[in-house]
Amino acid sequence: MLTRKQFQLLQLIDQHIRTSGFAPSFEEMRAALGLRSKSGVHRLITALEERGFLRRQRHRARALEVLRLPQEPPAAAFTPTVIQGHFATRFAPNRAPAPALPHAIAAIPLYGRIAAGLPIEALRDPGTSIEVPSTLLGGGEHYALQVTGDSMIEAGIMEGDIVILRRTEEAENGQIVVALIDENEVTLKRLRKRGNSIALEPANPRHETRIFPADRVRVQGVLVALLRRYV
Repeated sequence: MLTRKQFQLLQLIDQHIRTSGFAPSFEEMRAALGLRSKSGVHRLITALEERGFLRRQRHRARALEVLRLPQEPPAAAFTPTVIQGHFATRFAPNRAPAPALPHAIAAIPLYGRIAAGLPIEALRDPGTSIEVPSTLLGGGEHYALQVTGDSMIEAGIMEGDIVILRRTEEAENGQIVVALIDENEVTLKRLRKRGNSIALEPANPRHETRIFPADRVRVQGVLVALLRRYV
């Protein structure tokens, strides 16, 4: 199931490729969708790629391939009256507003900084924690790390972001993971399994993919959510 923005972007890319032979630029996509920054486009493209609608050809500019289109547009795009009715009820004259629903908050450990560029050792500080909405978390144990560097920028992960990870030693091909290299270097990259080798792939063409024997890399967590401050 796609969101309305994901569906609009997929349609835009498909139509642009059909008419011009190549994908629109990130600035064209940003403007067409009315987004404030290109990072929003990065996040939408990554979501479409992970859901199997798009394929990104690495190290080539504007190289996107539409693999499939959804059978139907998102239902939310055709039900604006539901939103209008909600606001009309909430702010009706002489009627008290409905009480806000409580949001469950979970505290998870914030271990320190992780490089999204050159690997660095994670600074583990079990005494520091961060509160996040529990709706961002699934089952299992979670922890948070702060990103430094720019190698995952095309996946919508910026320097200073807080990434939320589910602790695990198993990951599927293509997932963004925290990987421990040679027991002393930790990095945030997209995991690619190639036979008996593991490729740690950046999301920035200025950074190189690093390939290791499988026994030199251990997965320490899988990305499940991201937090960002604007002030």
